[in-house]
Amino acid sequence: MSCVQLIELVFSHEKHIRLQSVIAGEVVLKAPDRISDSYIINIFRRYGFEPVYNPDEMICERIKQAAVELIFYAYNANSLLRNSDYISQKLQLPYDRLSKLFSKVTGTTLEKYIILLKIEKTKEMLLSDAFTVSEIAFMMGYSSVQYLSNQFKKITGETISAFKTNPSPHRIPIDKLLD
Repeated sequence: MSCVQLIELVFSHEKHIRLQSVIAGEVVLKAPDRISDSYIINIFRRYGFEPVYNPDEMICERIKQAAVELIFYAYNANSLLRNSDYISQKLQLPYDRLSKLFSKVTGTTLEKYIILLKIEKTKEMLLSDAFTVSEIAFMMGYSSVQYLSNQFKKITGETISAFKTNPSPHRIPIDKLLD
């Protein structure tokens, strides 16, 4: 179950709180004044979510959202768009500023985070058996199968072939990539 699905399920059982929208990293609720913010925050904490108040952390969450959209949902646009251009355009801020902020808040570079996302998407695509490794390399924006294979081994510690024969313990949830 994804985080979005969990939030939808949790708030479907709350009688007086209406979920207006939910996307990764952002929830909009409508609740009567008698329901306190602390009550709502406790609901989120019960399921392992922590509210973000720091403006830098909020921008960082939006950066993560944009990166996930590009890598997981853009369907081949990743091979056509530069990651930096997409994220900068999506957040309407210069990429160098976003990159520095991301590193400051998370302790890792934005480039490394994007690579981790690409590897997780590659794992998903490998398991689907719908694409060849060559097609995956193209869709993930790699210049060659060899480059993808080298990066896959560097990040996961195993070859693509080894992963395909024993994939079960090797998937990492997106929200745990930086842990």
